Amino acid sequence: MNLVISLSFLLVLLLVTRESVVFSYRTVTTDADPCAATNQRDPRTLRWDQITVLMNGYSEDRIPLLQSIAATYTASPLVSSVLVLWGNPSTPTRTLSQLSHNLSLSSFGSASISLIRQPSSSLNARFLPRSSIRTHAVLICDDDVEMDQKSLEFAFRIWQSNANRLIGVFARSHDVDLVNKEWIYTVHPDKYSIVLTKLMFLKSSYLFEYSCGGGAAMGEMRRIVDEMRNCEDILMNFVVADRINAGPLMVGAERVRDWGDARNDRDDGGARGSRSRVSAVGLSSRKMEHRKRRGKCIREFHRVLGRMPLRYSYGKVVNSVGEQGLCENGGKLVFCDQV
Repeated sequence: MNLVISLSFLLVLLLVTRESVVFSYRTVTTDADPCAATNQRDPRTLRWDQITVLMNGYSEDRIPLLQSIAATYTASPLVSSVLVLWGNPSTPTRTLSQLSHNLSLSSFGSASISLIRQPSSSLNARFLPRSSIRTHAVLICDDDVEMDQKSLEFAFRIWQSNANRLIGVFARSHDVDLVNKEWIYTVHPDKYSIVLTKLMFLKSSYLFEYSCGGGAAMGEMRRIVDEMRNCEDILMNFVVADRINAGPLMVGAERVRDWGDARNDRDDGGARGSRSRVSAVGLSSRKMEHRKRRGKCIREFHRVLGRMPLRYSYGKVVNSVGEQGLCENGGKLVFCDQV
């Protein structure tokens, strides 16, 4: 009888302990003053050989995908840590507790994963300086973009050789509408001036410049980001281009899967079909309105700054030089190095 009671007590204790592990959590707190001098780390103490990943999270529908992608980053020896920046203030604590617990169990390598509940839903918070960053390189990314490890390593090598520039995979452009005589946001087939925060490598010191520098003009432009609930990536491109007088660099990738692209809307069944529905919550799923808003941002940033710092870049950096000659093989024309 005593044995039965003891076993029952032990079972209850285990269940209570399990609940406390799963549903009580401690996020990494945001620094009280992100612009404090302590967040301007001595560059000599930062590592050049690794990356800190800052992954933006907001939609609870995307949590399974976020967990999977965050865990994938930890499998790379290049990644020092993954900080999941949760920007939805209405998400229940219970949900974030479960997410924090799952993230703590999902690391594949030596990199740690931390959940940070942002102080607000402001998109500017993606670029807050953080005392926990121990690397020169930061990868800003969305929770619905997957990049293969080989491409991640290649993009990082390109950043190491071009550390003052923004490096990205998704590129867009500014241009002039000659009819309406105004700046617009667009896509050109042969040039670009903006890389997106879907996946963007940048120097960690730029976080401080974005969040803390630039005086009244920068404060006004950050306010525009909050008002538009958009365009933080465009503003970072403004900041960096204005500093270095050069455009970003676009790199080629073997496989980058953008689950948030609205073109995923067709349901092809199974897990991929259910994942494709995450695109409905993305900003870019509202294509025309999204593009108009971003054009307005460019005009407003130009107005406040008083100049247009964005610079065009041409072409993209690729990770191999393939054969361009064609040979016949089995009745088909293929690149000769594939024969």
